[in-house]
Amino acid sequence: MQTTQQLPAQIKRIWALSAVGSLCAGVVITAGLAVANHLWSWPLWLVWAALGLTVAEFLVELALVPYRYRFSEYSITDNAVEIQSGFVMRKRIAIPIARIQNVTLKAGPLMHWQHLEQVVIATAATTHDIEGVETAVATHLRELIMARAMEVQDNDL
Repeated sequence: MQTTQQLPAQIKRIWALSAVGSLCAGVVITAGLAVANHLWSWPLWLVWAALGLTVAEFLVELALVPYRYRFSEYSITDNAVEIQSGFVMRKRIAIPIARIQNVTLKAGPLMHWQHLEQVVIATAATTHDIEGVETAVATHLRELIMARAMEVQDNDL
């Protein structure tokens, strides 16, 4: 049994707000460089370079939101949790159910505002995450994945 699920549409708003946060951080850094230019005669090109990089990074991050959304999927099978992202730079991760040790749900203020949670799947070696799913779905996924992991561990005994 395998059903591929796409992330909910609200995640696009989170990604766009993340781009705005990056823009704000870049503006603060650019302002700091402008102050350094004024106080200590740092080169003016640093200010312009920082501003250019900040705007370029914001525009690219914002433009990639629909792309990220279109190619972000996950599926739960009897044997693995599969997470896929990207088309040009495709990344597909299969986490064997037998290796899963813990499933954690996380939600920062923006995710909480959009009623989303991040599903973090931990193995002995690393963690992987499903970036954001609705709260009820996240709870269901946690219970489903952990039930399958316990079932596999019980069968191995």
